[in-house]
Amino acid sequence: MSRYRVLVVDDHAHAREAMCEILSMDDSFEVIGVVESGAEAIAFTAQWMPDLILIDIQMPEMDGLETTRRIKQEYPYVKIVIVTVSDEISHLLEALKQGAQGYLLKNLAPSTWIQYLQAIVNEEAPLSRELAFQILKEFTVPSVTDEGESLTAREKEILSCVSSGSKNKEIAVSLGISEHTVKNHLKNILQKLQLQNRTQLTRYALEQGLASRKRDFSKDV
Repeated sequence: MSRYRVLVVDDHAHAREAMCEILSMDDSFEVIGVVESGAEAIAFTAQWMPDLILIDIQMPEMDGLETTRRIKQEYPYVKIVIVTVSDEISHLLEALKQGAQGYLLKNLAPSTWIQYLQAIVNEEAPLSRELAFQILKEFTVPSVTDEGESLTAREKEILSCVSSGSKNKEIAVSLGISEHTVKNHLKNILQKLQLQNRTQLTRYALEQGLASRKRDFSKDV
């Protein structure tokens, strides 16, 4: 079984211990570092190349958002989840703008943390319908009409499924293909459309009339 190497970043010792304890509940996560500042997180990432970083949004000197921005500039492959006590939508949107893949509240149940982080590392984190559309309105998508014409029929099917909120595994089952094939198709679609993530794909599908509206996103959260 693959193990995801995790760096925990928080300026409070109890918070660091709590995050490590939650991660220890799942054998697929291995904590390889625990630091208490943004500067330390950047230095650690450069040396040890973690797969996933959990980082507190509020830290002195360099907060989690600025740290995320700097790390993603140099190491875009690293997945980063912002951890906070605030449920303000503006904080989530800002975190995503800086390159974070996700946003976790500290008061959520440990089982929810594990489920969410598993979705993040597998690039399948679900969003509620309301939250998804708020995010879509905040993100701009480049003009990709010409590139969109080069999508195959299968790629358009997968794009429609993504826009409905379906996970890779669900797409694989519905189309009768492997999950690995779905992931490869998604990589090709992103490259053809010159987009960066599933959020931008969803907005593109909506604008091009390729979106599926069958799924009720309100049940995902």
